[in-house]
Amino acid sequence: MARKVCTLALIVILSAFVGCGDPGRSRLVAPDIRPPTSVIPPGSSETDLVEEMTVNRQGYKSGLERLVAYYTKTGNNEKLRWAQKELTALITMPRYEYIQIIDTGEAGWKATDPIPEADDLYFDALAYEKAAGPILKNENQLRLALAKYNELIKKYNSSDKIDDAAFKAGAIYEHFKDYDIAITSFKRAIQWDPDTPYPARFRAARILDQRLHRNSEALQLYQQAVKTEGQYDKYREWKEYAEKRIRELQKIDE
Repeated sequence: MARKVCTLALIVILSAFVGCGDPGRSRLVAPDIRPPTSVIPPGSSETDLVEEMTVNRQGYKSGLERLVAYYTKTGNNEKLRWAQKELTALITMPRYEYIQIIDTGEAGWKATDPIPEADDLYFDALAYEKAAGPILKNENQLRLALAKYNELIKKYNSSDKIDDAAFKAGAIYEHFKDYDIAITSFKRAIQWDPDTPYPARFRAARILDQRLHRNSEALQLYQQAVKTEGQYDKYREWKEYAEKRIRELQKIDE
């Protein structure tokens, strides 16, 4: 009898631990710990696989949105809270464009045309970026800004804002330590508008120099930056830094 009482007490204690905290926590689906399948359909290209993943990603999001609408309509507040939390987590989790629009053969585009729809996307992106804060940045807001900048570039490739969007996207990629994509973004800003008002050459050169240690590429870009962006008083500190690094990198080469 004593053993039965002890067993019952243990069950009650364990139940209390499992049930504490978030009321919905005990109903979370256990994570799938099986290894992912490595089977790739015959003839599949990277584009095919990325498109399939994108469709599935969007389907997952749409399914959660329908659940939120359903539970809102039926008044099931507990399940509504679950669905809203899962949807928020999905929206704010890191998502990558595995085939980068910045990489896909648009070097010949030019930032020429005023397009109101592109301007709207640009200012939406700026608002998200501002909401991220100046120092301790909210990275979810940065991802939302990045998505808007990339959407602008993809949809309106003759907009006079594509160089602005490319530079701003490059700065966000740099924040996330996606250095190669950041460099490409800065270079696109220059290609799309050689007179872009941003220090794109300086920023790309600094990443090549300080992060990737590709000295010869960095030296070349520093030299270009001094001749172009370095003409402007607002980039005086950039110019001074670039000139210092040019001297140091040249000594290394010697």
